[in-house]
Amino acid sequence: KEDSDVEACVDLLLQRWCLTTLLHDSDEPSLLRFMCAELTRGYFLEHNEAKYTERRERVYTCMRIPRELERLMSFGFFLCLDAFLYVFTLLPLRTLLAFLRLLTIPCCGLGGSRFLQPAQVCDLLKGLIMVLCYSMMHYVDYAMMYHLIRGQSVIKLYIIYNMLEVADRLFSSFGQDILDALYWTATEPKSRKRAHIGVIPHFFMAVFYVFLHAILIMVQASTLNVAFNSHNKSLLTIMMSNNFVEIKGSVFKKFEKNNLFQMSNSDIKERFTNSVLLLIVCLRNMEQFSWNSDHLWVLLPDVFIVILSEVAVDIIKHAFITKFNDITADVYSEYKASLAFELVSSRQQNAYTDYSDSVARRMGFIPLPLAVLLIRVVMSSVKIQGALSSVCLLLFYLGLITMKVLNNIVILGKSCRYVKEANMEGKLFKRPTAQTSKQTPKKANPTKSPPLSDILSVSQTGQPSPRAKPFPPAPPPVTEVTSDPPPDSPPKPEESSSETPQSTELKHRTIKKDLLEIDRFTICGNRIG
Repeated sequence: KEDSDVEACVDLLLQRWCLTTLLHDSDEPSLLRFMCAELTRGYFLEHNEAKYTERRERVYTCMRIPRELERLMSFGFFLCLDAFLYVFTLLPLRTLLAFLRLLTIPCCGLGGSRFLQPAQVCDLLKGLIMVLCYSMMHYVDYAMMYHLIRGQSVIKLYIIYNMLEVADRLFSSFGQDILDALYWTATEPKSRKRAHIGVIPHFFMAVFYVFLHAILIMVQASTLNVAFNSHNKSLLTIMMSNNFVEIKGSVFKKFEKNNLFQMSNSDIKERFTNSVLLLIVCLRNMEQFSWNSDHLWVLLPDVFIVILSEVAVDIIKHAFITKFNDITADVYSEYKASLAFELVSSRQQNAYTDYSDSVARRMGFIPLPLAVLLIRVVMSSVKIQGALSSVCLLLFYLGLITMKVLNNIVILGKSCRYVKEANMEGKLFKRPTAQTSKQTPKKANPTKSPPLSDILSVSQTGQPSPRAKPFPPAPPPVTEVTSDPPPDSPPKPEESSSETPQSTELKHRTIKKDLLEIDRFTICGNRIG
């Protein structure tokens, strides 16, 4: 019986083999059959629809990155420009008003608790720092520094330029802390226990920092000027290639949204600083050629090449960072809303700090050293002699004020629109209470935010007035669990107080974090008065 079953299986296999030989022309494998199979082989992409849809969305994201990134860069550039123009336009007037107030104190009496308002003290300190650093910059010879740098080799200059970029970032990160320490030491309430070394040491530290940072930027401008004036442009080519090396150092790293936000702010600051450096190079070159307009057309192609290379590097870098870390292009709209929130917050009646300081904390851009260097270069390049020159200088100052006001109006309107689109209008007054509750627990409840139009009506130079009535308390939230009990409720037992840090830890461990909670460099965290 077993032999008959084996014979039946063999017959079945032979029948199937014969059938296959009849269907095919040849039973032996050949190159022609292989090519026919490869040319007629079919596959269905819809079987892996999710994978290919994701790849298509990545392509669309990379195509959207240039537009969204440049919108953010343009908005941040004008924010830096507004803070930079503030040093030349409104800061001298505010310093003059504070100085007149200081002179009229004996006439007005000493009955008040403070001789000067905190903002006036900060304005006086900024004005003194600018005057002292500008007078110290007169002892630095720009021409000697230029010829000293020009005598070095190309490779040495390339290394020097890289070291200067690193030093500039370190100076910017630590410099704002020095200035904030000075402002807070000068405006700190005197009733508190003395826990600092004094205002005068902090003031000299700030002057020393601004002077060193201004010299550092001057060396950068001199190196860039040498690159522009070299015959074969080899140094300029090497310096431009340094931007593409930045792609290698940042693209293949892991980035979160808050890290990408800090990188975007650093790129905005770097683009604005390079624009001012290019302006200084053009001024120095035009002075050497007796302001001949023909030489300006020689400089403009190199200037455009440097700017375009920097823009291309930023686009490529951000496009691949978002691709490798699965970040959508909509994140740049969130970054714009966060920067706009800082601008609108600084226009509140009881804002903690000035707008220029909030931009410095957010982007790492400190306008004082760059302004000192630009004043030094302009005063050495342009000779003011006679009444006509004085009139031209006055008209130029009025033009700067006009540019400052127009730029301020435009970016403030844009900021209000971005804040409304991001639904962040309600956080304008909740954020200071959230920050102060960490330092002094069990304070008042969160306040209800007034409409955004009330903030725009507040004067920028007005001092904060004492509030007659507190804001009406907001209704208690339904979905969130607050850690502070209401003021009228009895104290809870110790078990509820022990659960408070756990609930706050679980709240901070959520995947979707708000940019306002992630960023450490907030105007509320660095209160100066």
